[in-house]
Amino acid sequence: MMEFKGRSGPALMLDEGSVLDIGGCIVGGVDLAPGRAIPDDGDPRIDHSLEGFLFTCGPDHIRHPEPLGDGKAGRFPLHGSFSSHAARDVVFSEEGGDVECQAVVDLRLADGGSARLERRWRISGETGEVSLADTVINTGDKSCQTFLMYHMNLGAKHFDDDVRLEGAMLDGGGFHWAFGEGDGGVFCVPAGKGGWAEVRLGPIAAAGGKTLKVRFRTDTLPFLQVWRNQAAPAHVFGIEPVSHRWEPRAKLVERGEMVVLAPGESRAYGLSFAFV
Repeated sequence: MMEFKGRSGPALMLDEGSVLDIGGCIVGGVDLAPGRAIPDDGDPRIDHSLEGFLFTCGPDHIRHPEPLGDGKAGRFPLHGSFSSHAARDVVFSEEGGDVECQAVVDLRLADGGSARLERRWRISGETGEVSLADTVINTGDKSCQTFLMYHMNLGAKHFDDDVRLEGAMLDGGGFHWAFGEGDGGVFCVPAGKGGWAEVRLGPIAAAGGKTLKVRFRTDTLPFLQVWRNQAAPAHVFGIEPVSHRWEPRAKLVERGEMVVLAPGESRAYGLSFAFV
């Protein structure tokens, strides 16, 4: 892990061994990542990533495993092939008080194809806002179906009854963080069809009473998925901007909603977050 921080905002631990995702997210001396308070999904790549504050799913698959199809043996792994791919050419820089970290990740896809992730993190020196800009490029010799989901996971042990999730895409504009019934729940809703969507979670006492504000591009991330799991030993809450609705691959093809990249084509994604 490499520390990445500016003169304001959170201190982040970037995982150069796994797509330069975020492990720890330290605000006011407290790490808001869930750590080991996560469900065991049976995939060590994902268990490792779930412990952190943000990990990236895709680009060949998101959510639960499905057969490769087209007569190929095997399955797309849980949440796709991103996790466990190491970053290269990691470069840190500073400009006008803002700090930046850029890297490239070469990806081996489950069906034998290849892709490249070009990733740039930036922290504003003035506001402490963290921004992420990603470009996924098909470097293989065949077209590939392309997805992306950002899992932003927080340790729900830090939440009290005052914490709410709020956003224009939510029923009634928002609700208590422990939505639904029992020890867990998940939903996926449209977030917009252009511009940026915003969702807020807070106030979080452990973060000095601040609220987590998440913004994301809806041209390529038009849905928001949210989940929580309080089934012991798990105690985690996730905010997940995502490229596709929660349906099987075949259904997405049937709807005409599958994104396909020809060799050499790319797709860009972006989000930002701040504690305000």
